[in-house]
Amino acid sequence: MTGPHGATRRVVAVDLGATSGRVMVAEVGPDTLTLTEAHRFPNAPVRVDGSLRWDVTGLHREVLAGLRVAAAGGPVDGIGIDSWAVDYGLLDAGEKLLGEPYSYRDARTDGVAARVLAKSDAAELYAVTGVQQLPFNTIYQLVAAAGTPELEEAATLLLLPDLLGYWLTGEVGAERTNASTTGLYDARSRSWATELADLVGVPSAILPPLRSAGDVVGTLLPDVAAEVGLDAGVPVVAVGSHDTASAVVAVPLGDEPAAYISSGTWSLVGLELDRPVLTDAARAADFTNEGGVDGTIRFLKNVMGLWVLSESLRSWAEAGEPGTDLATLLRAAADAEPLRSVVDINDPSLLAPGTPGDDLPTRVAALARQAGEPVPATPVEVTRCILDSLAVAYRRHVRLAATLAGRPVEVVHVVGGGTRNELLSQLTADACGLPVLAGPPEASALGNVLVQARTLGVDLPDLAAMRALLRRTQEVRRFEPRDDLDWASAEARLTSVGRA
Repeated sequence: MTGPHGATRRVVAVDLGATSGRVMVAEVGPDTLTLTEAHRFPNAPVRVDGSLRWDVTGLHREVLAGLRVAAAGGPVDGIGIDSWAVDYGLLDAGEKLLGEPYSYRDARTDGVAARVLAKSDAAELYAVTGVQQLPFNTIYQLVAAAGTPELEEAATLLLLPDLLGYWLTGEVGAERTNASTTGLYDARSRSWATELADLVGVPSAILPPLRSAGDVVGTLLPDVAAEVGLDAGVPVVAVGSHDTASAVVAVPLGDEPAAYISSGTWSLVGLELDRPVLTDAARAADFTNEGGVDGTIRFLKNVMGLWVLSESLRSWAEAGEPGTDLATLLRAAADAEPLRSVVDINDPSLLAPGTPGDDLPTRVAALARQAGEPVPATPVEVTRCILDSLAVAYRRHVRLAATLAGRPVEVVHVVGGGTRNELLSQLTADACGLPVLAGPPEASALGNVLVQARTLGVDLPDLAAMRALLRRTQEVRRFEPRDDLDWASAEARLTSVGRA
C-alpha cells in the first residue's frame, strides 16, 4: 500500500524471458520482500514467411492480463518491465509498429558481422562499445535490415521492454542497461555511439532518448488503466530492463569477492565492476561490458545456458521418448558416468531451435564426435553431457573473468531459474573449485521490484541495502566443491582441439 517514506510498496514486475513470461506482484519494504506469481505464460518465436519473429502484440495482451490479476488483489504503486536483450520493434512517424520484431535466433544475421567488421574492425568496435561479438547483436540485426521497407519507414527504434512500456504510457525512450547490449552504445560516455552507427549504415536518428534504471517512464494511459482496473496515475518505472541487469541486482553479494552466474535460457557468467574492461585481452576472450543498475558494469561472458537442455527435452517429448521428463533425467544423470563427454556448449550450431532430423540432441552428439569425445547416445547421456559441459564453461569463464579484471573470486553466486537444478549447482561448485551460493530463482523479478520500490520511496538507498534485504528474506543454498573429478583435464580436452 502507498504510505509515508519507508513504507511498504505493492509493485508489479513484468519479467519476460525468451521461453516464458511472468507477471509478479511484490510487497517491498525496509524489512519486507515477498513475491507472488500473478500470471505466467509461454513465449516462443513464430515463423512468418520463413523468418523467426516475436508475437509482441501477444506478449502485450499477456502483460495486460497479468496487470488485471494484480489489480484484482489491491492497489498497485508501480510497474516495471524487463526482458531479454538486443531485439527491438520499429515505429513509423505516426508511432505505429512496423511489423512484429525479429527474434535474435533468426538466420538473417548470418555473415553480417563480417560485413560490419569490414567498415570498422573488431578492436575499434570494442574500444567504443565493449560488447562481445555475438552474431545477433542489435547492430548486426539493423545492418541486416538495410534497404527493407520496415527500416526505410522507421522513425524510432524501441527495445522490447521499452516498446511494451510505450504501449502502457505513450512515452518513448531506451533504458541504458538494455541499450548497452546493442553494439550501438558507448560504454564510457553512457550515450548512443552515433558516429559508429552512421559509419556502419545504421540510421542514428532512430535511436531514442536514453533513461536510467530508477527513472519514471510515465503513468498509465487512461484507456490502459481502465482496461486493467488500475488508477491512471500508476507510474511505470524504468528498472534494469535487460533481465540480466535486474537479475544481478538480486545477486545477494556480501563481503566475499564473488563472481555470479545468471542461469536460465542463457547463462551470464561474470563480475560486477565499477568501470568497463576494454583491453585487447578482454576483447580476445570475447567478454562483454554491459551496463548495470546504478552505473555499474556487468563484465561477463554469454554461455548458451539451459536452452540446450530445454530444447532437448522438447524434442524428446515430441518424439514420445519415455522417461524424459526433467526430474527423471536429472536423477539418472546424477548417477551417470561423469565427464564422459564434454562439448563446446557455446558452439553456434546450438543456437537455432531444433527441427525434425536436426534436433539439439543430434547436434550435441555431432559436437562430441567432432571433438573426439565418446558420443552420447541416450537421453541420460546427452543430459549429463550438457550439464558437465555447462560446468566446464562456467569454470573457464569464472577464472577468465577474474584474471581479465584483476579481481579475486572466492565464491560463485548462481541466481535465476537454473538454481532449481541442484545437480548443475553441485557440478558448478565442483568444476570451479569454489563454494556456490544458489538462489534466489526469481532473480530478475526481484531486482525489478527492488529498483521500483526505491524510486517509490522505500528506504533502499543503494545496491548494498537491496542485497542486505535479499539476504534477510530469500533462501540461498550452499554447495561445497568436491575434489573427486579432474575438471582441468576435461577443460583441456576441449581446448586441445580448438573448442571452448
